[in-house]
Amino acid sequence: MSITKKPLKVRPECRVTFSYRPNDGEKHRVEVRGDFNGWGDETLPLKRQRDGSYRATVSLPQGGEYAFRYLIDEQHWDNDDAADEYVPNPYGTGDNGVLRT
Repeated sequence: MSITKKPLKVRPECRVTFSYRPNDGEKHRVEVRGDFNGWGDETLPLKRQRDGSYRATVSLPQGGEYAFRYLIDEQHWDNDDAADEYVPNPYGTGDNGVLRT
């Protein structure tokens, strides 16, 4: 798992690429959900790559802080090791990753 951040020079935005690699090598439905997309109100599915990883890119305002997690097959939540920080989620089901742009 990884996160790549690229601040844009022409707009006050940061292009963020989320990458997720399942441990089992099987095909999955992977989404990233967080504050920036209403925790699924606007889905952000990750597209499977040839190497078996999943990837999606989104532009977010610079200077923001967003909680997020990956949802796998609509059943399992997973965090990204590359998150800037972790905070307990309000449901008592673990931590959310925090992304700072």
